[in-house]
Amino acid sequence: MEINVRRAKRMDESSIADLADQLGYPCALPEIRARMARIMQDEDQSILVAEQADSKVVGWVHVFIARRLIVETFVEIGGLIVAEGQRGSGVGKVLLEAAEDWARDREVSGMRVRSNVIRKEAHRFYKRLGYRRIKQQNVFYKKFD
Repeated sequence: MEINVRRAKRMDESSIADLADQLGYPCALPEIRARMARIMQDEDQSILVAEQADSKVVGWVHVFIARRLIVETFVEIGGLIVAEGQRGSGVGKVLLEAAEDWARDREVSGMRVRSNVIRKEAHRFYKRLGYRRIKQQNVFYKKFD
C-alpha cells in the first residue's frame, strides 16, 4: 500500500473529524474547522495527513513546538490517529517519521507524546519506534465558566 504524507488542507476537515471520533474523541465539524484554522496559521504547529493513492485520508498527526522554562524545547504530538482498518499496516510509522522530520527541521532536541494508560497497543507502537517512557503523571483540568 502506497501512503503519501502531506500537510493537512481545509478539505481534510471532515476526514480528520471522522478519525478523531474513531479513537473516542468526537468533535463537531465546526469545532475541528475552527481549531484547524488556528493551527494552520501557527508556524510552530502542523497537522500532517496520510493518504492512500486514491487520496483517501487514513491517518493524521498533530505536532507542536513545546517551550518550557525548565526543560529544553521539544516537539509534542497533540494527536496521532490511524483509521481502524489501517492500524498495524505501517501508516502510523510513516506519520510518526514525517512528524519527526518536521521536528528535526525545527532543530529541537526531541519529541514527546502522551498516551492514555489504557492504550496498550499505542504504548507498544511507540516503544518499537524508539520512544521510552520518562514518567507517569496525573493530568488535572479545570473548566472555566
